[in-house]
Amino acid sequence: MTKSIFLGIEERVNYVYTAEQQQWLRQNAGVVGFYTDRQLLAEPQLGKGVENVFSTWGMPGLTEQQIDQVLPDLKAVYYGAGSVQGFARPFLSKGIRVFSAWQANAVPVAEMTVAQILLANKGYFAAMLQNSVGKREQGLKLAENYPGNYGCKVGIIAAGQIGKMVIRTLAARKLQVLVYDPFLNADQIAALGGVKADLETIFRECQTVSNHLPNLPTTQKMLTYDHFKLMQPYATFINTGRAAQVEEQGFLRALQEVPTRFALLDVTDPEPLPEDSVYYSLPNVLLTPHIAGSMQDEVHRMAEYMIEEYKRVADGEKPLYEVSMKMLETMA
Repeated sequence: MTKSIFLGIEERVNYVYTAEQQQWLRQNAGVVGFYTDRQLLAEPQLGKGVENVFSTWGMPGLTEQQIDQVLPDLKAVYYGAGSVQGFARPFLSKGIRVFSAWQANAVPVAEMTVAQILLANKGYFAAMLQNSVGKREQGLKLAENYPGNYGCKVGIIAAGQIGKMVIRTLAARKLQVLVYDPFLNADQIAALGGVKADLETIFRECQTVSNHLPNLPTTQKMLTYDHFKLMQPYATFINTGRAAQVEEQGFLRALQEVPTRFALLDVTDPEPLPEDSVYYSLPNVLLTPHIAGSMQDEVHRMAEYMIEEYKRVADGEKPLYEVSMKMLETMA
């Protein structure tokens, strides 16, 4: 039988892979146990004959030389989580296939983003903050400045897996979705239900703008004051993606200049924020502690995606979630 292992942090593997999923992998994929990179490096013979690695958050980064040393027979890595940027290149360089559950991890992020967009367009957050302290009339008055959702213009920055899910969901609900993505043409974006637009148009025209840029060196501080100053007086900026793409001082300046603008931030840079962060003092910023991604029972979806992917590969079928070196140029 094929020999496989769990590689990484045992607690995290146990969090993502249920006991039933682990048992299936033992019986059907030949998983023989949990190992850390330190164990394999200390006892290289443990990795001999291992053809498949199953992992999740905490997957160690190994050099090509270390892979040759401790996993000389490896054929595939099945990563039950999202981004593979931290470890994938040496494996791919050696011809080892890498599969990722990024689409499974995209589902809860897209769900939370859509929920926030729909609520933001109703003025929910601004009105809630007023009504929760007894200012009902002020809350009602504030809500009158928001258009609601039917026909509302929403901007989506980057149409990766999460962005695509958000675009399709909003378009199906008759919202107008403007999309910035330099890697997709107008026809491809139209097929999703959106309209291709530049960043300036999105920030100027959209009631709500949601960031889904990948975390790449080329996207660092890409969103600047020149963009945020274009936001409408009651517009909302949502970030469930990455915070490093936001030039913070310009962003804060735009929020302070027009305090009716709103920000819903699930990610910050740094994370967590320092105790004296100005974000804590701004009444038009709501912070959540990076909870958009898979949590609790949602994480088991990622394990299930990798089990199904393993079945496809084992049966000689076309995989759905394979990662290539080219894809790493644009993936989160």
